[in-house]
Amino acid sequence: MSVASGVTLETDYGQASELDLARLACDGNEAAFEEIVRRFSPRVFRIAGHFFRRQELAEEAAQETFLNAYSQLASFEGRGSFEGWISRIATNVCINILRRAKAKPESLISELTEDETLWFERSSAAANVSTPGSVESHVVAADLAEKVLSTLSPNDRLLLMLTEGEELSVKETAEMTGWSESKVKVQAMRARRRFRHAVEKLLEKTTEALSG
Repeated sequence: MSVASGVTLETDYGQASELDLARLACDGNEAAFEEIVRRFSPRVFRIAGHFFRRQELAEEAAQETFLNAYSQLASFEGRGSFEGWISRIATNVCINILRRAKAKPESLISELTEDETLWFERSSAAANVSTPGSVESHVVAADLAEKVLSTLSPNDRLLLMLTEGEELSVKETAEMTGWSESKVKVQAMRARRRFRHAVEKLLEKTTEALSG
């Protein structure tokens, strides 16, 4: 079996280029698509994990991502990396799932664990979220960050995930989202502000609950 590039593929799909795999899979080659799934599953699950704490939702997002990717393979022309292409599909899938789910922010306080409640009790200000501390404190703060992120809009969560979680530059984030760099800068600034406000609000409500 051969493709346009002249690369012969019989059993060495692991050495095939992204473009070759996309072309073969687009022509109905199941083994080529299986290699795509194997090669890019870690990336897709990493993105889904930033959006969803529940494993079943992350798996749903990954499955939908690869289904969408399969149906859109003909649009991949190799001008950019396949990883970037499928990452954009994954982020859009996650955003759509979040929009369908319509998360209820008001239920957050009742979902706090005992450790998280104690963490808030010891915190005097929202800035403490980023204050260096014990390993346990970092773990609790990270879990709280995920819970606070779940109360934000899909676009805010996307921007914070890309700029803070993935540590992408403004240019890289613009390429991932298809937005202009100026829009990314403005929206990211607003997303960080809303995140801080959400943490402050949660701290305020939790403090009231503890004192009450």
